[in-house]
Amino acid sequence: MGVGPVPSLAVSILVVRNDADDPIGLVGEWLAEVELVVVCADAGEPVPDAVPPGVDGVILLGGAMGALDDDRAPWLPNERSLVRDAVDRAVPVLGLCLGHQILAVATGGSIAAAGSPEVGVVSVSRTEAGSRDPIIASLPTDVVPAVQYHHDEVVQLPPDAEILLTNDACRVQGFRLGETAYGLQMHPEVDGATFAHWAAHDDGTLALADIDGETAVADVRAQQSALQRTWRPVITRWATLVRS
Repeated sequence: MGVGPVPSLAVSILVVRNDADDPIGLVGEWLAEVELVVVCADAGEPVPDAVPPGVDGVILLGGAMGALDDDRAPWLPNERSLVRDAVDRAVPVLGLCLGHQILAVATGGSIAAAGSPEVGVVSVSRTEAGSRDPIIASLPTDVVPAVQYHHDEVVQLPPDAEILLTNDACRVQGFRLGETAYGLQMHPEVDGATFAHWAAHDDGTLALADIDGETAVADVRAQQSALQRTWRPVITRWATLVRS
């Protein structure tokens, strides 16, 4: 394990950064009252294979690699082990995009290339299970906007997981495993500037999705306030699990 005991504070969340281009961003601002211990795996900082002492929650961020691309990202086996330990011990987990996929494959689900890659602002719908879920119920309406940038998707849920969010392009937009582990295919952490950087350095996903990058960037920028109003309550509600 590469992370020792976390300093004794009221609440501490371990954040695994998988890609320098996807920092914690807005989510970090919304969790300003929580101690965030960021492990920059992409920069060579070791990822623990179990939840370190003093850690109350785990956030897994996105990245350009796949959830099983161990040759490209050699820390991923530890990250999957970390997630399994957190789930087994009911330590709250939040996986975002790649992190959502890592949560799925680490706990018995599977991923594949998406039939329809999603880029930009898309609509996702709350399922019946999502309407009953204490975290997803904080969304303002049943259909909400979300920032996407993915070419893989979860195609098989872990055993006993429930789909909370969905749309026609990607069936598993959000899921819960147990009472405290959540995966979200979208990027609530991303603002217009970060999305513009992604589009400017696109890896081919724009072409696969048949999306014009400039149009997608303009859409994200135009809806930035609405996106923050939509997703901030979800993130802060998840943080109540950590505090409890």
